[in-house]
Amino acid sequence: MHASKITDAISVRGQVHADEVQEIADAGYRTILCNRPDGEIEGQPDAAEIRAAAEAAGLAFHHNPLTPGQLAPGHVEEQGKILSEAQGPVLAYCGSGRRASILWALSNPEGLSAEERIEKAAAAGHDLSEIRGRL
Repeated sequence: MHASKITDAISVRGQVHADEVQEIADAGYRTILCNRPDGEIEGQPDAAEIRAAAEAAGLAFHHNPLTPGQLAPGHVEEQGKILSEAQGPVLAYCGSGRRASILWALSNPEGLSAEERIEKAAAAGHDLSEIRGRL
């Protein structure tokens, strides 16, 4: 199970599959957060399938889907609410982890500076410098 740690509270990665969920739980995550809309690509597991596996493994699951190019304030507010209320580390996923990283950075649940968020996302493999002005 590969995930890129942004902070102690959140890691991001690409698509999660149901057969990986127990390994995610065993790695210490307590919440899975899906930022990928269902049906984005053919053969992608839908959020309901991952939710069922997460709940069976004792994990919380949230779905805050973001279609590329359709970011709205509601996405950011929902991401911040989920991350702020999570009981333990969160694994957020989308197609590659980029949308999850962007939503984390914009919601800023840990109150970090724009530069800190850009640096932490970069260390996790996601260059967010182009959204610096929005942070």
